Amino acid sequence: MDKTNAMRQLDQKKIKYEVIEYEHKEGEAVDGIGVAMSTNEDPNQVFKTLVTKGSDKKNYVFLVPVSSELDLKKCAKAVNVKSVEMIQVKELLPLTGYVRGGCSPIGMKKSFITVMDETAKEFPYVLFSGGKIGLQIKMNPKELSKLIRIEFKDIKE
Repeated sequence: MDKTNAMRQLDQKKIKYEVIEYEHKEGEAVDGIGVAMSTNEDPNQVFKTLVTKGSDKKNYVFLVPVSSELDLKKCAKAVNVKSVEMIQVKELLPLTGYVRGGCSPIGMKKSFITVMDETAKEFPYVLFSGGKIGLQIKMNPKELSKLIRIEFKDIKE
């Protein structure tokens, strides 16, 4: 298997992780609940990576369980801006280097402030995209702070 940027960065920092692959049609994103089912994991432990733009024109990354929705008001409060909105899908690849359904919080083109829902801290491990569709990274959520600027806050509806 070819290593993704996310995997290379984890390897570089010698952070323990596991790669979980799941079935998918080439180039087609799989919804989060489908990923949880395919990997036989609790949907509360499988996180989706969502990229937003704040009222300050900066981008922010949020991770919430696939069983939940992002609360944009809580997100804005979490990063101390008036408001945030989702970026358009066409902006994702040029901004992050990742495609929809394969966006990892690790290994993006630029470093963004990242907030993960606080429920992640309840689990010994979580899953999130490994940098391409069909690939999940399974690791301790607290270890993410060794790689990216991350905070844990209440950001889901």
